Amino acid sequence: MSKITVLVVDPSKKPYVKEIENNLKSLQREVDGYIQAVYPWQEPVALICDEESKLKNKPFNRALRDEDGKMYDYISGTFLITGLGEEDFASLSPELVAHFSDLFSVPEMLVSIDGQLTVLPC
Repeated sequence: MSKITVLVVDPSKKPYVKEIENNLKSLQREVDGYIQAVYPWQEPVALICDEESKLKNKPFNRALRDEDGKMYDYISGTFLITGLGEEDFASLSPELVAHFSDLFSVPEMLVSIDGQLTVLPC
């Protein structure tokens, strides 16, 4: 079984690098649920999260923003950033680890102000 290097992003914490088995069971264990992979960036990476995290009321983790910095969605619960191989997930390169560690370095919280969802740094 091969291992891959991923970036783990837990709610209210700074991201950290972890080596995990590259299989479904290991990915599900990391996000504590059935996985969903999304591809919100141009870089060759996947964001892997629990597909039911919002339904399960898992804690808010981080906002996803468009190129103008405006929030268009958010992730609840722990998520992973992995690299992409030809047919499977792959290890993140050191450059991508640095980039996404920086992108998610500041934990965030979601608050409602005057009926508007707002993301604030923790």
